[in-house]
Amino acid sequence: MKYLDAHTHAHFAAYDADRSDVLARAKQASVAMINVGTGLTTSAAAVRLAEENESLWATVGLHPIHASESHDDGSEGTGSEAEEFVYEKYLELAKHNKVVGIGECGLDYFRIKDKDLEIKNKQKEIFLAQMKLAKEVQKPLMIHCRAAFPDLVKLLKENKSELNSVPGITHFFAGTPAEAKELLDLGFYFTFGGVITFVRDYDEVINLIPLDRIMSETDAPYVTPVPYRGKRNEPSYVIEVVKKLAELKKVSVDTIAEQIWLNAEKVFSIKNPLDKRG
Repeated sequence: MKYLDAHTHAHFAAYDADRSDVLARAKQASVAMINVGTGLTTSAAAVRLAEENESLWATVGLHPIHASESHDDGSEGTGSEAEEFVYEKYLELAKHNKVVGIGECGLDYFRIKDKDLEIKNKQKEIFLAQMKLAKEVQKPLMIHCRAAFPDLVKLLKENKSELNSVPGITHFFAGTPAEAKELLDLGFYFTFGGVITFVRDYDEVINLIPLDRIMSETDAPYVTPVPYRGKRNEPSYVIEVVKKLAELKKVSVDTIAEQIWLNAEKVFSIKNPLDKRG
């Protein structure tokens, strides 16, 4: 497989009507993928899908917006009720050989008010529990962070001893260059998705981050790249992200596609199913 979608959700309800077609298009486009859990139900679904497909892997975790009553536009199909993080249940899933990371976990203050300290503290508590889980199973974190980077960096620094030697990735990175540098110093990798094909806000930080710390994602079904704007996103569209990354980093598409796989091997301990090395 030439390309990797390192953060996608092909197991979500958004694909219930045509999932086999979506996966077939990804395979035809030579795209492998990591399907990311956002709660217990979607984590289990990601694992089941990975079991059925050689070029698919899964992560398991609880998204920070599900720490309290949250929105669901129907894409996940899980409703809006808050979910408790039950360590033992996630541990059982995390031990599966097709599970390559813990998350989508982290902090998300985008829809909560500054005074909602109870919700923020709950998110931090759940994130710390998932850091512990990642350490126990020796698998990287798949971090989601929105409007909360100062607290995220502070939390990671204060609990540095809980991080693995390769701690994980910050998906859909939307922080400042200074925050990127702090996360680089902690050993983190970064994924970028479709948004980079239609805004220039990410150019500076992408140019800052070394090639050996970058991966591609879609975050499908969300944030569809150009030229597919207006359509539901899907993993096969990750090729457009790789093209834009290649343009910004001034390298060939083949060069960055190969580097993304090398990075994925280091972070997730996965190997391209078509790679005949070793």
